Amino acid sequence: MTTPYYIPETNVPLPPKGADVITTACDYCIVACGYKVYRWPVAGGNDGGPEAENNAFDEDFPVSTLGPWVAPNQHNIVMHEGNPHHVVIIPDKDTEAVNTNGDSSLRGGCIAQKCYNPQTPTRDRLSAPLIRMYGILQPVTWDFALDIAAEVGNYVRKTHGANAYGVKTFSYQYIENTYAISKYALRHVNTANFTFHDTPSDVSSTPGFRDAGFDNFGPAYEDWRDAETLLCCGTDPYETKTILFTQWMMPGIQNGQKCIMMNPRRTAGVAYAENNGGLWLDINLGTDLLVVNAIARVIAENGWQDAKWIEKWVNNKWESSSGFGQGTRNTPWQWRTTWGKFQTDGYDDWVKWLMAQDEFKPENAAKMAGIDIQKIYTAAEWMAKPKADGSRPKTSIMIEKGFYWSNNTGNTMAISALAIQVGAGGRPGQVVGRAGGHQRGGVRGGKYPRNKSPMKVPGRRRRALDTDTWTMSGHTRFAHVIGTTWIQSMCGSQQLGKRFEELTVQNPHQVMSYDKQEIIDTLKARADNGGMVVVNQDIYLVDPIGNRYADIIFPAATWGEDTFMRANGERRLRVYNKFYDAPGEAKPDWWIISQLARKMGFDGFDWENSNDVAEESARFSRGSRKDFNMIKVAAHREGKTLHEKLGEFGTNGIQGPVFMADDGSLMGTKRLHDTTRSLSDTGPAGSNMFNKKLTHFNSQTGRCNIEKSPWSLFSDYWEWMSPKDDELWCTSGRTNERWQSGFDDRRRPYIVQRWPDNYVEIHPDDAAERGIESGDMLMVYSDRVPSLKETTLGVQGDDYTFTGQMRNGNVELSKAAVTGVAMVTRHIKKGIIFMDFLHTAQPANALEGRIVDWISGNYNYKIGVARLKKIGESPYKHSFRSMSFAPRDIS
Repeated sequence: MTTPYYIPETNVPLPPKGADVITTACDYCIVACGYKVYRWPVAGGNDGGPEAENNAFDEDFPVSTLGPWVAPNQHNIVMHEGNPHHVVIIPDKDTEAVNTNGDSSLRGGCIAQKCYNPQTPTRDRLSAPLIRMYGILQPVTWDFALDIAAEVGNYVRKTHGANAYGVKTFSYQYIENTYAISKYALRHVNTANFTFHDTPSDVSSTPGFRDAGFDNFGPAYEDWRDAETLLCCGTDPYETKTILFTQWMMPGIQNGQKCIMMNPRRTAGVAYAENNGGLWLDINLGTDLLVVNAIARVIAENGWQDAKWIEKWVNNKWESSSGFGQGTRNTPWQWRTTWGKFQTDGYDDWVKWLMAQDEFKPENAAKMAGIDIQKIYTAAEWMAKPKADGSRPKTSIMIEKGFYWSNNTGNTMAISALAIQVGAGGRPGQVVGRAGGHQRGGVRGGKYPRNKSPMKVPGRRRRALDTDTWTMSGHTRFAHVIGTTWIQSMCGSQQLGKRFEELTVQNPHQVMSYDKQEIIDTLKARADNGGMVVVNQDIYLVDPIGNRYADIIFPAATWGEDTFMRANGERRLRVYNKFYDAPGEAKPDWWIISQLARKMGFDGFDWENSNDVAEESARFSRGSRKDFNMIKVAAHREGKTLHEKLGEFGTNGIQGPVFMADDGSLMGTKRLHDTTRSLSDTGPAGSNMFNKKLTHFNSQTGRCNIEKSPWSLFSDYWEWMSPKDDELWCTSGRTNERWQSGFDDRRRPYIVQRWPDNYVEIHPDDAAERGIESGDMLMVYSDRVPSLKETTLGVQGDDYTFTGQMRNGNVELSKAAVTGVAMVTRHIKKGIIFMDFLHTAQPANALEGRIVDWISGNYNYKIGVARLKKIGESPYKHSFRSMSFAPRDIS
């Protein structure tokens, strides 16, 4: 086996005076650091010099630490207007927001390597539409590919129904793209067989937040710094959102903030917090709800709750029920908040329920979670015990996927109630929200047609369609997959991959012709025969969905190849400017969708450029967390485009929702649910729109709903799944050095050298019992991977539970196996193994049960079990050239 060892360049050019300077932001994590692109022609050799008067930085080189120096990975050569140009892409040293000292993460600091350059490993970018003919993907013209997709897609809709047409797409990319895609799928195709990349159903990822009235991204970054106590659940922001941690959280910790990390791994951020006076809640997998409610119980027993805030801002039972009218409540957050299993009659009623649950007693919760009971008492004191002068600690709560994808409904209900109890409701330094994963690029161009979904929960209540189970059951006849690794990113991924194989390449109707009509007829026949036609729209040929199963490939343009808009984790809107040419015939997703929609006979897709799409989407953003409609209003008053006006804010951007003052200037919103904020007594003027979550919460009354979070709704699955015999809990997550599926990183030799294979973190005691050493190659396998056979089956309430589905024969057990390199490390809790969550060659999700949370419709991605078998030694065991086995708890 060979590894592409990274041999760095020793010299890179400096941009000269007069180089083009274009603002943008990082394409990767939620933080979205601001960047500047310096661009100048290769021809003429007009590079900058080391003297200040000879370079665009106005600096003498060498510069001081953190000065505007250029690393080899920050330089590339691209095509601009048909000619080669140098680009140097570095953090904006002048920005006043986000990465305020001009720093960057490892991922963003090397983003110049993302740009297409045929002399680099990006040479395999998709550059022309492809059709699978004779089993081989072959280049064709846009019209040829679009004609086939349009005719077959329309045929499937009309013959097999709208729900036979599935759309699986990103929600994170750019506003122009997500608006075009959702307008197409929801308003025109009008299919319920639609969802985003990270969920099997189009549902809220944090149902408890939604039900309580909290927006996921209400806080400002400064709130994480300014809290006196900060509880972080299910994430290490240093590993996953580096600049959020180093520039916003670390200063708070250094200033005396008590940071509590609830996570089964003691990675660098956790270690830093603990080493600086913080607390590590080293829980067993899936026991978050027990610990959260035990903390809440201690607070309630001691009367440490924020009584004044609760009295003003918490609904009673009548207020939770008010405003919904009569009859069945089909909106999930409405029926959940008024359903007996969750609804309370306010804070005192919730406390009464809390005290009646034995599993929430600190001694019982600590035993189940495998933690020192004193940690529960300490966390409660830090979060809520009044100070000697009677004032309360400013407490904030941050959650992310390790938490809300372990027990989706229960955990988010419990943490919402704890946030309400301690008054973390939207005041400066007193907030609750998500840390975030990807950036927020979604604007919906259509409403999800819930009435078309056949899936239900108890009572006459519809739940969004589970696209995985629907496809596994053979109901999807046409799958349009856009910018996502559908198979590996879902639970039970090897089962899903096997089913894709059966529905596509194993179907007898395979294209064996170059003739357009014969291709169309063959694909129609496959759909009629119970098979599936697959269109994949992406920047690279993804395996297996594009490389093996797709019939049609649409090549997409991406970051830097068109001008786009997007928001970050504090709703900060920026323009991501185009600065180079897309490869070959690659086109932005909005353009691809517009051409396909027009060929299918849909109107309203006659956009000339990305700004046209952005301006149409502006009115659909009204009332949302990133409302940017008033930027468009201001732009048109000044004879500018929306992109031009937003671009004037540079890398600082502006936080949504955006408003216009009486003098025509634009104002952003620092945080949502800001109960200290005053709005105009006369209401919004002109086209401004005031959403209640600016100063209140997202409920009928504007007050919070405090709800129960019964362990019993999840405990049957947790107990069934708990490790048996020599099994270990198996979970997964992100790694600092790799982003998502590694789609860019696998084309960067220095990252491939660091992470050439998936890995298996294992505690030294567990490793010793199995004769495993760091560097051993392991088979990670399970014969207990449960999955639903068909849409949830049942009539009575308990039919819908995992036990009920087992009783009704709707759960089947499958086997799964992946390989990984052993990393024996002290930083992971005993009894648990951890893997890279989206290593596409060895997906950890293959080992996680394909069982949706029966209330929310989401997977509990972080809950699985596996056995380990040593199958040999990896090439990295005795070499120091690649794959470090050092622990990650070094701070």
